Amino acid sequence: MSEQKQLSIEAGKWSTASRKHRSLHIRTVWRGVVRDKYLYLLALPMLVYFLVFKYVPMWGVLIAFKNYTPYVGFWDSPWVGLAHFERFFANEDFVILLRNTLAINVLNLALFFPLPILLSVMLNEVRIEWVKRTMQSVIYLPHFLSWVVIAGITFLMLSTSEGVINKMLFALGFDKYPFLTTPDLFWLLLTFQSIWKEAGWGTVIFLAAIASVDTQLYEAAKMDGAGRLRQIWHITLPAIRNVIVILLILRVGHMMDVGFEQVYLMMNGAVSDVADVFDTYVYRSGIQQAQFSYSTAVGLFKSIVGVVLVVVTNRLAKKFGEEGVY
Repeated sequence: MSEQKQLSIEAGKWSTASRKHRSLHIRTVWRGVVRDKYLYLLALPMLVYFLVFKYVPMWGVLIAFKNYTPYVGFWDSPWVGLAHFERFFANEDFVILLRNTLAINVLNLALFFPLPILLSVMLNEVRIEWVKRTMQSVIYLPHFLSWVVIAGITFLMLSTSEGVINKMLFALGFDKYPFLTTPDLFWLLLTFQSIWKEAGWGTVIFLAAIASVDTQLYEAAKMDGAGRLRQIWHITLPAIRNVIVILLILRVGHMMDVGFEQVYLMMNGAVSDVADVFDTYVYRSGIQQAQFSYSTAVGLFKSIVGVVLVVVTNRLAKKFGEEGVY
């Protein structure tokens, strides 16, 4: 038998084996789908949501490279390449927007991120169950309030004319302090608002991670004479370290995203220099001034930076022996 014919036979056998393997794989996957059909049906609404509202609209980012006008339409709008990005980076507002966005997020990362970890560890040490559940509910409830309500409460507490705190200061003989119109306090004010509103949500996540820790580890530590602080340091925190790292990676990925509602509601003319961030700039240029392509370019820049930060932080986490997000 010639060598060429032998190779042809071997290739045919390999092709047949490959088809059989693919067929077996498809049948195995299909049996898994049939077996878990109710789980897939349960996940279907969320998959449809992300497909319709997250992935399909991504096609619209192409207008960042066009001079888009609604009257001409998407396809007939001329391509301009990177002109909108060049305009944005050359704009004198770019440095101010970058400074304000990063400053607010760094404060959130330094002051807000560790607090849910601390609260979850403290709540885990509460032995009276009804006290623990009550405290957890109290700190979790603000998560369900909208930023409109949070801003309203802030004005009622800190406004110069009708604020409760300023009325107390005036009653004690002190001058009223303009908390809401002082630029030096604006970033801290946003940070404390975020802490009050969202610390409870983070606490629930870390409490769920702590609940999965093997109780036998604590019993063994007690037998070795370890106190509560030693148990927290050597058992609780290492056990939830992977959750902490994952949430930290996701938080770093939002370094360019402050949140439009909170900043827009708290912004006023006195603090505009420290309050203007990428989100408010996109709203002003895109919605109010109808610069759709330009504002899309700004939003795309934010997204690209966020992806880069997630990838870099994830690689650093894996370099130090953590699992990371992916």
